[in-house]
Amino acid sequence: MKYISILSIFLALSAAYAQQFDVATVKSNRSNAGWAGGCHGTDTRLTAADLRLEVPLGRCRITSGRVDHMLSIAYGRDIYRIEGGPDWMRYERVDLEAYVVDAAGTTDRQLLLMLRDLLQDRFRLQSHRKTIEVPGHALVVAKNGAKLKESNGEGNRSLRIFGAEISKLDALEQRNLEQNKILGQKVTMTELVSALANLPEMGPVIDKTALPGVYDFTLSWEPGESLSAVLQEQLGLRLESQKVPVEVLVIDSAEKPTEN
Repeated sequence: MKYISILSIFLALSAAYAQQFDVATVKSNRSNAGWAGGCHGTDTRLTAADLRLEVPLGRCRITSGRVDHMLSIAYGRDIYRIEGGPDWMRYERVDLEAYVVDAAGTTDRQLLLMLRDLLQDRFRLQSHRKTIEVPGHALVVAKNGAKLKESNGEGNRSLRIFGAEISKLDALEQRNLEQNKILGQKVTMTELVSALANLPEMGPVIDKTALPGVYDFTLSWEPGESLSAVLQEQLGLRLESQKVPVEVLVIDSAEKPTEN
C-alpha cells in the first residue's frame, strides 16, 4: 500500500510539471471558411504551400477547424484514423489559439503533445487506440540492392519534401527546380517511409528494408512517373502493395467546451 501511494504521488507530480501552454483559448466559429493553421515549433519544416506559414513561432493556431481536424494535427495522423465520438465533432467548427512564452525553446513535438493535452482537457475526451489493417505499401530493398549513400556524419540532420508537380518543360527552362523532390541528410528508413506516406494519395507506408543506418540522398520525379520505379532506379528501393497495420484513435466520448 505504501508503494502504491508513493507511485501515485510521483505520477501526480509528473503530470503537474508536464509542459503546458501559457495561454490557450477555444471559441466557436460559425463561418463556412475552410480550416487553416497548425503548430509552429523551432524545428517545424515549412514549405511554400504550408498552412502553418502564418502561425507565429511557439504557437498552435487553428481557425475554422473541426475537432477531428485538430486531433489529426495533434496526433499526426490522417482523418480516417480518427474514429468514434459524437457527430458534432465532424461538422461544428472552432478557433483554437495557444502559445508558450518560451517560443525559441519549444519544438514541434512539444507543441503537439501540449495540443493533445489541451484538446483532452477542453473537450473532456475519453479515448482508446486500436490497430487495423488497410491497403498501403511496404518499402523494400530492390533485387539488385540498395543504392543509398551512408551519411559521413557531416552537416545537420534534415529531410525536405517538395511535393508540387514540375513538368519536363519547366525543368528544361530552369523553372521551379525545387519541386517534386525529397532531399535527405542523415535520414533513417523510418523517416523516409514517413515522408513517402505524406505524399498525395500515397497512403500508409511501412519499412521492410532492414537497413539500420542513416543516409544522404536525393529523390526526384516528374508528374505521372511511378514512384516505385523512381525509387528503384535512384535509391535501389521499391514499394510493394500490401495490407499494412495502422493505429486508429477511437473517441469514446467528448463534450462541447465552455468557451474561454
